[in-house]
Amino acid sequence: MYNYKMTIAYDGTKYNGWQKQTGAPLKTIQGKLEHILSLCCNQEIQLIASGRTDAGVHAKGQVANFHTNEYFEPQSILDYVAQYLAQDVAILDIKVASERFHARYNAKFKTYEYKIDTGLFANPFTKDYCYHLHKNLDLEAMKQASAHLIGTHDFASFTSMKSKKKSTVRMIADIKIEQQNNIVTLSYRGDGFMQHMVRILSGTLIEVGIGERTPQNILEVLEAKERAKSGPTAPANGLCLVDVEY
Repeated sequence: MYNYKMTIAYDGTKYNGWQKQTGAPLKTIQGKLEHILSLCCNQEIQLIASGRTDAGVHAKGQVANFHTNEYFEPQSILDYVAQYLAQDVAILDIKVASERFHARYNAKFKTYEYKIDTGLFANPFTKDYCYHLHKNLDLEAMKQASAHLIGTHDFASFTSMKSKKKSTVRMIADIKIEQQNNIVTLSYRGDGFMQHMVRILSGTLIEVGIGERTPQNILEVLEAKERAKSGPTAPANGLCLVDVEY
């Protein structure tokens, strides 16, 4: 048995997310890649990703692994897949990994970026990758609010996850908030993120930025452990999985 590790980039605009769905597998990133890899390797391939991304969410550095019964040169896999893969998905790297490597369980940190276009008009060339919000954002207030989120906390207020059995405790190592021209970028690095967590964090920080919340209010939201206390789920198109660390 051989184990391959892949780094993947994709524009999620036209896809129903990463996870394969019954009935429309080729409308997902996982489904499309598994289909092509299965033909390449002449066996059913199952991809294990570092985590799921929602419909419309992008990735610059998604990581996945899969097993084969026989050995294939990584370059031969790349050459085969390149013939059939649409231009909105790319395999950036593929290598043989250790038998024990698991893209999800072995991940130590992930970095996500959320981009907001504050210009009067949405930029036609970035509109699929930025949330267009023509409002002035108070970045200093957002930075003060984000400081309360750094560290290990129960982020139950910042997820759409319904299960009460799974832990909602996560560690955020760093949050950076930067602006270049009209584009504001929120960058999150942590040990893991739950369903919609980054988008809800971003929606809440945006409310701070436009003056609808105070930075101090973030502490109350954390303490409440109720989804209703946090901000809206920011639109999917602004979110991108940038990096996974092992």
